[in-house]
Amino acid sequence: MQLSYLRIICRVIISVCLLPIILWNFTAVADSTPTKVTLGTATKGGGFQLFGQNLAEVINAADPTLQIEAIATRGSKQNLLFLEEGKIDIGLVEGNAARQALDGIGRPAANLKVLSVMYPNPGMFVVLANSPYKSIDDLKGHPVAFGTRASGLRILAGDVLDGLGLLPDQDFKQVILDNAADGPRLVLEKEVVALWGAGIGWPGFVKVANGPASARFIAPSPEQIQKILSRHPHLKPMTVPAGTYQGQEADINSVGLWSLILVRSDLPDEVVYRLARAIHKGGSTLANRLKQGVYTTAQNTVEQVPDSRLHPGAATYYRKIGMRNN
Repeated sequence: MQLSYLRIICRVIISVCLLPIILWNFTAVADSTPTKVTLGTATKGGGFQLFGQNLAEVINAADPTLQIEAIATRGSKQNLLFLEEGKIDIGLVEGNAARQALDGIGRPAANLKVLSVMYPNPGMFVVLANSPYKSIDDLKGHPVAFGTRASGLRILAGDVLDGLGLLPDQDFKQVILDNAADGPRLVLEKEVVALWGAGIGWPGFVKVANGPASARFIAPSPEQIQKILSRHPHLKPMTVPAGTYQGQEADINSVGLWSLILVRSDLPDEVVYRLARAIHKGGSTLANRLKQGVYTTAQNTVEQVPDSRLHPGAATYYRKIGMRNN
């Protein structure tokens, strides 16, 4: 009988001693589980889809404790909606769409924050190099593809053309796309005379420029740029460097805004800190993968985004690496 009691007491003692080890192992396993983060991109064939997929892969490689899932959406407007509804954690948003949402222009102000800038988006048209069209006025009355219905690039197009006294749906035969990839195809097949787009290394422009007929780019003239900026001063002068696209021998000057990576304001500071750190750590890899990736830097973020717009987790990281003084 005494032996049985001793056995029970020994088992209890062993269990108590082993409990911390069991709990430690459980915690270690739990801690090793990557934090899942959903990233809203855009439709296939667009710049956001390409950028978003590469960004997700770069972050995942830079920080194995994060697991970024890039999901296709209809673009900036849907990304904003999904962020506000909590359906995604981070989203790629064109600068004009982001401005309207964050400033509450035509809608209630969105309670969202900035993780990082993406890249500048100077807007312009692309046509076949052998076409007769050489100016924006030449395109009037002709079929022009202006992007997908939810694309923020259509907001930029509206502002640029409004600055010139033009409207996409009245002065052009406006074509709205179901998928971003349809745009360059329609140009190459001559179903539209031009495609509106923006950005550095934008896939639609790349496809037309690399096509058999090559490409010509049509941007506002210097005088037109001044007219646009006087009517829409929120836009910024921007340049597409020479050689960005095949056959582009000179810089192209236009106007636009920086596209942004937005996050839910309630995303934990610690998670956003790790996201900002991973983007910074993987910056050279992203730049090697994409021409536009060279712009996605901490330096550009702190220069382009006011403190009040940054997510606290991102701001903390930028302070740690000396990008902010307070």
